[in-house]
Amino acid sequence: MTDVSLTEQLEVLLQAEREALLAGDFEKIAELLEIKEIIAEKLGDQKISTQELAPLQDGMRRNQELFDQALAGIRNVASRLGDLQRVRRSMDTYDAYGRRMTIDAPQEKKLERRA
Repeated sequence: MTDVSLTEQLEVLLQAEREALLAGDFEKIAELLEIKEIIAEKLGDQKISTQELAPLQDGMRRNQELFDQALAGIRNVASRLGDLQRVRRSMDTYDAYGRRMTIDAPQEKKLERRA
């Protein structure tokens, strides 16, 4: 394979990665990462001109920003789910005098069936 074909393959791969990031398809991203590593390894053995490298760097930078935003979104969701779990167990509120009060949620009683 020539330099051009490898760089073209990487460009196509970066576009597919971008589409997967925008769609939230993390399984596809994992698959593409393996292919990207193989192509990057092959590119490391060859000389690439600055003109060929610039669009690849831009694509990688753009995808990294999307990936960072996706991770931030996942962290926000995890934080929100944690908040909801805490509210389910107890809730803090304030009385008319500004004193903090904790209202504990009632314990769920479970019925166990035995055969």
